[in-house]
Amino acid sequence: MSENESATVGGLIETVYQRFDNAPLSYGHGTDNAWDEAVYLVLSVTGYADDEASLQLPVIPADLQHIHSIAGRRINERAPLAHLLGECQFMGKRFFVESGVMVPRSPIGYLLGEPLQDWLPQDITRIVDLCAGVGCLGILAAKRYPMSKVTLVELDSKAAALARKNVELHNLGERVEVIQGDACDWLGSETGQWDLILTNPPYVDAADMQALPEEYRHEPELGLAAGEDGLALVDAFLPELAARLKPNGVFLCEVGASAPAMQHKYPDLPIEWLELPEGGEGVFLMQVSANDG
Repeated sequence: MSENESATVGGLIETVYQRFDNAPLSYGHGTDNAWDEAVYLVLSVTGYADDEASLQLPVIPADLQHIHSIAGRRINERAPLAHLLGECQFMGKRFFVESGVMVPRSPIGYLLGEPLQDWLPQDITRIVDLCAGVGCLGILAAKRYPMSKVTLVELDSKAAALARKNVELHNLGERVEVIQGDACDWLGSETGQWDLILTNPPYVDAADMQALPEEYRHEPELGLAAGEDGLALVDAFLPELAARLKPNGVFLCEVGASAPAMQHKYPDLPIEWLELPEGGEGVFLMQVSANDG
């Protein structure tokens, strides 16, 4: 590829793709292949739209240098691209991230709003996001349910600080609060009730923790590891739900690859495993009926 070609968006994407494709990289932090990762990097830095018309647009020298620098770090450090950029796009929304925090990617984001309309009305008023990370799910919930007030509970101080920045980024300071603390302790000490309790907690079991690709080592072990069967946090949340959910309230939870362990451990729970058309695995819903509440 000539120098002239590589100075266009399309040429640069091809160049970065080849670099990524020839490197021993793993994906899963917003993309799942080398091409999408290259597109993500080039468009994030240049600010161009993700459409065919952008392919022939020029890349200024400063952006070209920055993109090649980040691509080199992605390969050499095996760090998630979002960490290197300092932000990510999730469901078309921008969120700040940093090295050492979880990168937003939960399929729960795609379920909020219309996909849950059979269980939750749009006019719900109280939502809590447990193990909220940088706040993406709670913020998306606030947008999907415009009558709601949302509480984000996150143990890690860096993630909680970023969650506050993301709340302000999305102009939701009047409806979304961030609490830094242990989600299990917090839920157990509360006396209120919620329409929706959602959580993407740590759920990686001990065996899978040993086999994680290098990219995941840049995220905090606290945000991934969840005991021998991957259900340590879920085990703590479940006993609190009947008292903490309003009648007909919903508990929405991701357990990923620990779904088989969940099914084996809790065969009698009235849970429904949800279809995930945008990918992912292991998201279930449990509703407390009016008679149970």
